[in-house]
Amino acid sequence: MTQLVIISIYLALLLGLGLFSNRLFSGSSKDYMLASHSIGPFLLLMSIFGTTMTAFALVGSTGEAYKEGVGVYGLLASSSGIIHSMCFFILGVKLWSLGRKYGYTTQIEFFRDRLESDKLGIVLFPILVGLVIPYLLIGVMASGTVISAVTKGAFPAFFEATQGGIPGWLGSLVVCGVVLTYVFFGGMRGTAWANTFQTIVFMVLGVVTFFVIANNIGGKATLWENLTAASESIPRNKLVRADNPSMTYLRFATYMFVPLSVGMFPHLFQHWLTARKASNFKLAVVAHPLFIMIVWAPCVLVGAWAAGSLVTIPPAVDANANAILPFLVKRFSGDVLGGFLTAGVLAAIMSSLDSQFLCVGTIFTNDIVVHYGGKGRFSDKQIVVIARTFIILIVAITYGLSLLDYRRVFTLGVWCFSGFSALFPLIFAALYWKQLTKAGAYASVLTAISLWCYFFYQSDFAGNPHYEVWGMMPVAPMLLGSTVALIVVSLITPKPSEETLQKFFPAKES
Repeated sequence: MTQLVIISIYLALLLGLGLFSNRLFSGSSKDYMLASHSIGPFLLLMSIFGTTMTAFALVGSTGEAYKEGVGVYGLLASSSGIIHSMCFFILGVKLWSLGRKYGYTTQIEFFRDRLESDKLGIVLFPILVGLVIPYLLIGVMASGTVISAVTKGAFPAFFEATQGGIPGWLGSLVVCGVVLTYVFFGGMRGTAWANTFQTIVFMVLGVVTFFVIANNIGGKATLWENLTAASESIPRNKLVRADNPSMTYLRFATYMFVPLSVGMFPHLFQHWLTARKASNFKLAVVAHPLFIMIVWAPCVLVGAWAAGSLVTIPPAVDANANAILPFLVKRFSGDVLGGFLTAGVLAAIMSSLDSQFLCVGTIFTNDIVVHYGGKGRFSDKQIVVIARTFIILIVAITYGLSLLDYRRVFTLGVWCFSGFSALFPLIFAALYWKQLTKAGAYASVLTAISLWCYFFYQSDFAGNPHYEVWGMMPVAPMLLGSTVALIVVSLITPKPSEETLQKFFPAKES
């Protein structure tokens, strides 16, 4: 019960923050969607990092390390630190500049303008939203699992099926309601503030979680002795790649393509445009890799320790890798500390859900309703109402899908990221290759999503965590296919007009 009280207080604080940010809301759609380009370097760093560190990073990495071993850190965390910052630098700054110059709010607006194609938005809209929904599912599913695990035994008379814990469906519903409320009222400003607050919470409490578990897991007198005992207990096949036949050199190497997904995240594009000036990106580029290490390393170690002989994992938890982290928190911490640590885990989950909910509402409003309905047809107030309505719809759809089936958060996350990574050639070529044509863009997008759908189906809809294509991660042939299609078709089809090329590639003054 104590954990539930602390979690409830934390959620109430978030609601208060969202409602307070609404008092600073100017009423304009630009303020609701982009916070009037007023975000400084610290808020930009924290909102970007909070957005990218989802349940995938905490709940997913711990569960995957329990199942597959410490190599999980090398699979994504190490490469993500470098590739994410690279994308912020080579894509984010340039897109921010173009967005401020030409008034873009979404990716689709940029692509329509750059490629002189109105219909490209019709193709991209369902693809981007379709790939964001699995990303949302990661957070919604994980939040329910976390709350159910830490409240087990609190309500034995009400929830017998979950051993007295709040059912996952109810926990997910509450989290969705809280996030929806502060996004609904606060918009991008409320989201940026909430992300900053939650990022600080989950980073600090994440480190605390690590030390609490480390200090108790081995039953020894000192922290160092417990760390030694925990590390020695990890099975060899969770430490050495050679003893893990499912992780070949080629599969490991092609995992590095997955972090390219940040270049095409629509919610990250929206966060980039909130920056007050280009120099605000400097802090994010430098600090992001360090923050990833601070979050991922403890989670991966804790997951690997759970696979050792010092911890007895109940069959129900063993069958659900998403429950490993909340189980360890409940097992090795007291009620009060456990409540705070759980709040930290939920903070990581919600710090990405909010941006994604706001993003899909913005895309629908700007790129479908306003674009095809006519910009002069809707007032700013009506645009905000439309965005809020679609956000409610997406939250409802995501919550409904989360009730249908169970998937490992890590595996589902990798599939979601792989789809965005396959679209990376499009955003890179749009910014740096004059030869890119409208037809080339269509070919790239359709190839990417066709391969993604086929491979996703073949993997039993993410049910097979070891699915591969020719010994590689599916993202590799998807990325190769979309790149080849983009280049070949662009070379044999008409270029954009000279006016468009001058707009996006102005001649340098001598």
